[in-house]
Amino acid sequence: MTSASMVPATPAEYLFQANALGPTRAASDRFGRVLAQAPEAVLPRMRELEAIDARDREDGTPRMERLRQVPPATGRFIAELALDAPEGAFIEIGTSAGYSTLWLALAMRARASRITTFEILEAKHRLASETFRAAGVMDVVEPVFGDALEHIGAIEGIAFCFLDAEKEIYEACYELVVPRLVPGGLLVGDNAINHFETLGPVIERAKSDPRVVAGVVPIEKGELICRRR
Repeated sequence: MTSASMVPATPAEYLFQANALGPTRAASDRFGRVLAQAPEAVLPRMRELEAIDARDREDGTPRMERLRQVPPATGRFIAELALDAPEGAFIEIGTSAGYSTLWLALAMRARASRITTFEILEAKHRLASETFRAAGVMDVVEPVFGDALEHIGAIEGIAFCFLDAEKEIYEACYELVVPRLVPGGLLVGDNAINHFETLGPVIERAKSDPRVVAGVVPIEKGELICRRR
């Protein structure tokens, strides 16, 4: 791994336009149709979680209790990526209340697939399970309470992984997930721009890793996208 002192102070040299590593136009168009046909309970639950998240950020809720979920634009972006991914296992590391998972669940239903999502905090796992039941997506989502790092080693043939957890574990997740990606499979890590000071070494590792094509797409807080060669 490149030392932190060797990592550039800004993410500028890592930025890719969305069309370089992002979803295809066909996937974006297809997801637009998927979203228009979303189950009736999904969008209201998304709006509820968006309201809770906004309130958390304003009222002094302790950091570990806040939802800290992705913005809607990021949710749609990762769902389009998942819709465009190859066949294989779909996983999410860091469920929180299940907001990003709801976006991914729409892609899973369109693919006739299923996503497994890991959450290490019991209160958030319970809230996410409530979210999935209320939104009617338990048929395409498997919520798991526990440390993803203890489970990933048993998963082979990963087609898509969305990583949105504590930034200190990104490196360990990267080293576990990348060898298990199928050709064309994706590892997507959130907060690549707004947490670049912490994630810079992981981004540098991905950019220099011959197993993947990697870059940061400037969607909202920045998405590190690693596509297996």
